[in-house]
Amino acid sequence: MKRNVLIFGLILGTILAGTGLYMVNVVCNNPEFESNDALGYASMIVVFSLTFFGIRNYRNKELGGAISLGKAFQAGALIAFIGSSMYVLAWLPYYYLVVPDFIDKYTLHVLYMATRHGATAAELTAKTEEMAQFKELYKSPLYVILISYMEVLPIGLVVAFVSSLFLKTKPNQSASTTALSTV
Repeated sequence: MKRNVLIFGLILGTILAGTGLYMVNVVCNNPEFESNDALGYASMIVVFSLTFFGIRNYRNKELGGAISLGKAFQAGALIAFIGSSMYVLAWLPYYYLVVPDFIDKYTLHVLYMATRHGATAAELTAKTEEMAQFKELYKSPLYVILISYMEVLPIGLVVAFVSSLFLKTKPNQSASTTALSTV
């Protein structure tokens, strides 16, 4: 399982970190960028779908086609954790060395988006105060790590669980299910 989890986790993490750093550059270079949270989360679900293939590969190649829900979720959660860790490990040096002013630029982006969506002056003031608090908290590396994990790991765990539900098989079901899942 270790090799399978590591391979799929590293592939997932490379894609996740690459897309995350790309989006940071888009926001930093163009605060008036029209972000779409739904599209962003949908793309993370697509990236985390590699977890499904990692679990399936583990089930078919190492377990002879049968896997319990718990074992499937364990493999999927480890894949998601490795991918999320790569995301965090890519973000930390990038943030501190390349874009140390990211929070300032991100604040401009958030305020721009609020204005575009018709925020009142009072709402903009509240959002400015909220972003100032966020900036203060973001000075702590521990907070940066926790927030970075919170951005991606919950999605990875949900995808791992859903994938586990689809891929779990009992030993006597494995022949017919394996044939269906390799189609």
